[in-house]
Amino acid sequence: PFPALLSPPNMEHHGQEGHDVFKDSLLRYAGYSNEVGEAFRPLVHPRFVAASYAVAGAYVLADTADKVNLALNNKLIPAQARNRHALEKGLDTLLWQGLASVVIPGATINRIVWAMGKLPLPPKAKGVVPTAVGLASVPLIIYPIDLLVHHALDRTSRPMLRSMTRAKFPTEPGYSKEGR
Repeated sequence: PFPALLSPPNMEHHGQEGHDVFKDSLLRYAGYSNEVGEAFRPLVHPRFVAASYAVAGAYVLADTADKVNLALNNKLIPAQARNRHALEKGLDTLLWQGLASVVIPGATINRIVWAMGKLPLPPKAKGVVPTAVGLASVPLIIYPIDLLVHHALDRTSRPMLRSMTRAKFPTEPGYSKEGR
């Protein structure tokens, strides 16, 4: 239902089957609100930009809470491992969404708009052209940033999270001091 440019293949489920309201619905666009705020920076009060980050941040936190809740209620995972699984999923979602939905795209659009504002434009175009270029850039940066963040996390935080959250603790079956 979404244009291909705006809707890359869903890489977020991490093996989880089914519909994800945060990735597979229009709610997903709340995560892009800060890019819109950054694009409009030359034309609006700074509070509008800050509010756009608040919306994007709320989206990130809601998605994170959803993934934690799903992990805690996943009956396919042994009960004694659900808390660690939820921690892993929550931290991974928070990192991924924070980087791919807020930090990197916000900074990218900010710099695009800033660079466009440095061009020798007529006074009436000084705010409109950078905003238009910033808005037009949003769909072009989303998929490459998503891929970049996936590859970066696959090589950094995800292996570390897996090793930390899959460790055995003294209260669990299979724990041994030698196997730590």
